[in-house]
Amino acid sequence: MQEKDIRNLKLDSICVQGGYQPKNGEPRIAPIVQSTTYKYDNADTVGNLFDLKESGYFYTRLANPTLGYLEEKVAQLEGGIAAVATSSGQAATLLSILTICSNGDHIISMNNLYGGTHTLLGSTIGRFGISTSFVNLNDIDEIRAAVRDNTKLIFAETIGNPAVGVLDIEKVANVAHEYGLPLIVDNTLASPVLCRPIDFGADIVTHSSTKYLDGHATSVGGIIVDSGKFDWTGGRFDCLTEPDPNYHGLSYTKSFGNLSYTTRARAVFMRDFGPIMSPFNGFLTNLGIETLALRMERHSKNALAIAQYLEGHDKVEWIRYPGLKSSEDKDLADKYLKNGASGVIAFGVKGGIEKTKKWIDSLKLISLVVHVADVRSHALHPASMTHRQLSEEDLLKAGIKPNMVRLSVGIENVEDIINDIDQAFKNI
Repeated sequence: MQEKDIRNLKLDSICVQGGYQPKNGEPRIAPIVQSTTYKYDNADTVGNLFDLKESGYFYTRLANPTLGYLEEKVAQLEGGIAAVATSSGQAATLLSILTICSNGDHIISMNNLYGGTHTLLGSTIGRFGISTSFVNLNDIDEIRAAVRDNTKLIFAETIGNPAVGVLDIEKVANVAHEYGLPLIVDNTLASPVLCRPIDFGADIVTHSSTKYLDGHATSVGGIIVDSGKFDWTGGRFDCLTEPDPNYHGLSYTKSFGNLSYTTRARAVFMRDFGPIMSPFNGFLTNLGIETLALRMERHSKNALAIAQYLEGHDKVEWIRYPGLKSSEDKDLADKYLKNGASGVIAFGVKGGIEKTKKWIDSLKLISLVVHVADVRSHALHPASMTHRQLSEEDLLKAGIKPNMVRLSVGIENVEDIINDIDQAFKNI
């Protein structure tokens, strides 16, 4: 099938059929190209590859055929024009920002982020001269007040990790575009099966593919997807419009048009930093995506049933799950998460931190691991684990209370999961 035909398929079909399209006599399953380098017959071809005058593979630190199949599939799923696979979700977030930001620049971010991303934006990249203003989720007045002359982007998560607040993508995208800024959305906890942020105005989408895309906790990786819709020539992005001396004065926007963002991400930052996904991890992630639609349906169905159970439990102080009728984000979930609200629940155990930890320690089927969003059910205490580097003030701003449990609901039988939750409650 041609790419245009693939893109006309439903998302669950693209999960299976997208990306790799074998020719006559070729392997039906996307192969692992476990090679660092590639043979050519003449010097000019290799020179043209280095100068970005021709496309192709010449060194796996920049690109690899196995990763190319994965990138194409995820781009098709998200409705983008191109993608770049990275060594981790953190690498995807970092490269998505550095592609258009440098020393002296400023970004705006929602405050309900994964702990590692919060530290990356709030501390680490600050040491490289890029400052971040954190604003409350979906607060348009705060976003407007935070915009500066040197602001380069707005960053957010479709479903916040771990407090599961839902981003009003369209509203935030509209205010971003009003100021000539791109909106970058981390779509990890929703996946393109449940939400495609580009359809609602997002310009760049990132994933920790380690989570639902892989789905089996085998492969660390990340993905950056470019919508191809943002106009980079509006005046804020000279790194894309002005000549790059490292490529003989080439202008990315003039030479590559709507592919200028992903071209620079690969040709500059993948080249110089080298955070490429391994071909084997690309193979496993591609394999995982084949069942993504099936898994997300089951994750969402199980999570809703468990959220309803927890909502009425006398040892649960509070609960957040976008799919609940009582959720403050129910209207946003109805708009952006029509196919399910994903598999992550946040709730508070009555009795404080010690009771919360005892509940987690009492689980048997549900495991305590530093992970989220795979086929198995997991529970974690964010305040003392994934987000322990945040101050008490920052924890509360991110919606993380001391007694919060992040419950990642797997695809096991829902009765077995509930029985495990129930026996752990009886122990406290």
